[in-house]
Amino acid sequence: MLAAFNLTASAQWYKLDFKKHVRYPQVAAAKYNALKREMATYPLPTTKKIAPVPPMISQLELEAGERIIMRAAQHFMRFRQYGEASYRFSELAQLYAKANRLSEAKWYYLQSNNISRQQNDYPHTISNLICLALIKADLGDLSQAHQDLTEARDMARSTGRAQDLKLCEEKLKFIQTNKTWLPKSELRYADAAEVTAKSK
Repeated sequence: MLAAFNLTASAQWYKLDFKKHVRYPQVAAAKYNALKREMATYPLPTTKKIAPVPPMISQLELEAGERIIMRAAQHFMRFRQYGEASYRFSELAQLYAKANRLSEAKWYYLQSNNISRQQNDYPHTISNLICLALIKADLGDLSQAHQDLTEARDMARSTGRAQDLKLCEEKLKFIQTNKTWLPKSELRYADAAEVTAKSK
């Protein structure tokens, strides 16, 4: 009986006509334009080297930043928070370096470095020495720059700061391979210094 049932079912399945089903139109493929929009929005990659834009600041930005940072440094010095004042002096030096006033940047890096040494702030001292070395190199004093980087490297090695040690070695190698370092032209100085020079 089971065999007869299977035979009947097979016979009914065989008689079905699969060619008379309704054929619907093909669904159109969705258009994906995200890649085209992205390529239109962003520039195409290029192999040409683009010269970095120098981080110069305007006179207005210099005066505003100088006023804010100097006020904070005076506040910390007044309340004997010398560590915080040291960081403010470094910020002020960076501000002068961006304005190409390297003599003032060097002076404030020296002040910050003296305080950070007294506070035994080794990371900040190493950072100050590296920045001070680059400022001296821009001023044409390569021997002093080499001494500062050597001191920073020795301090980083003695305190176990591997990342700072690697950075010092890179800067030392850069200065050694660029012995014909030309000082920056058109150095800017404070307005008071310019007036004094003109009066003489």
